Amino acid sequence: MRRLIVAFINLYQKWISPAFPARCKYYPSCSSYAASAISHYGLRGVLMSIWRLMRCNPWSHGGVDYAVQPAKTFKNIEKTSVGVN
Repeated sequence: MRRLIVAFINLYQKWISPAFPARCKYYPSCSSYAASAISHYGLRGVLMSIWRLMRCNPWSHGGVDYAVQPAKTFKNIEKTSVGVN
């Protein structure tokens, strides 16, 4: 079921969404948020997506809102030379 809903969202993103100007106040867009939430959380992701759509209105401040937090990456730490006093 998740795949079917996410496939429908991807179809929307590819064929319907480009016909309209970008107007989402949030990043990532509401459809990207919904796709990631549903693929990661299932039914809970559907509810999260509905809540996000309800918050996306002309009076909201918008901003960055990820459904699934991006993985933290650690910077490569340059090793110091060994044996130097």
